[in-house]
Amino acid sequence: MGDTRGHGDGNGDTGDERVAAVRTGADPLHVPVMLDRIVELLAPALQRPGSVLVDGTLGLGGHSEALMKACPNARLVGVDRDTTALERSAARLAPHADRVHLVHAVYSEIPRALDEAGATDAAAVLLDLGVSSPQLDETDRGFAYAHEAPLDMRMDRTQTLTASEIVNTYPVAELTRVLRTYGEERFASRVARAIERRRSQGPIESTRELAELVRESIPAATRRTGGHPAKRTFQGLRIEVNAELSILERTLPAALSRLAVGGRIAVLSYHSLEDRLTKKAFAALATDTTPPDLPVPLPDRQPELRLLTRGAELPTDEENERNPRAQSARLRAAERVRPTRQ
Repeated sequence: MGDTRGHGDGNGDTGDERVAAVRTGADPLHVPVMLDRIVELLAPALQRPGSVLVDGTLGLGGHSEALMKACPNARLVGVDRDTTALERSAARLAPHADRVHLVHAVYSEIPRALDEAGATDAAAVLLDLGVSSPQLDETDRGFAYAHEAPLDMRMDRTQTLTASEIVNTYPVAELTRVLRTYGEERFASRVARAIERRRSQGPIESTRELAELVRESIPAATRRTGGHPAKRTFQGLRIEVNAELSILERTLPAALSRLAVGGRIAVLSYHSLEDRLTKKAFAALATDTTPPDLPVPLPDRQPELRLLTRGAELPTDEENERNPRAQSARLRAAERVRPTRQ
């Protein structure tokens, strides 16, 4: 869904999910990360009648709702790979239904979503990466190690690959790569070998079973700090199941190719690899590529983007206190200042 929001564990530990769930009676109140700053950055680009906001990771629509209220002349193209998220956000955005077009798609398909909505380009694009509230709320989807559930972790439940298939069929070397690269698990090979031993006796089928296996694999001294020992393994599996990084690599150039001159893009990352990909994509288009031996800058080699954030902006201490899941958020934003290079 873009919802995709490293990435948190969904179990109450400080993570990088883009939203928090706070209980008020029986109803969850979802708090979008860095909401005021997102509105401050994107609203200036959405003042012209008919200007289009693309929320590539719609989730529950919290950011989009705020922008629709702040920008009454704008239209929304909301994209999510999760049908549950689309259903919930449609209800939330119902007061703005005449300005909202929702699309079931992966966020790398932003150009298709714009085409379906009859829009040539976007005045603003928002990508809020990581796991989202609908996925955390439904414990049977297997994102959380704190609940007994099948090993699923699919953001788009129409796809076939699940966490169970990865855990029970990936060779040890490949499983180690997933846990080390995506989960940043320093004991990745140790965990992978433990999984191999256990699955030789029968398939590992539940989140609780896997979480306990990981806990037993981590040295006791390490288990005493840093939250639940399984959170990094669950993060790595989730990123692999949903191909989050490879999709992001395709999404950034696709989204930027349809960003209008004067348009703005904001990306909320929760994992160092996501932030690195975003930084690289922005930097490539914010650089004068005139050959250094030429005496004057070439007009067609001037930067396409102007960076709106100095490095990656972080949530305020106040927000981190109010919403612990915001703590690993990193925000980068840019504005298109000239047409895309041909």
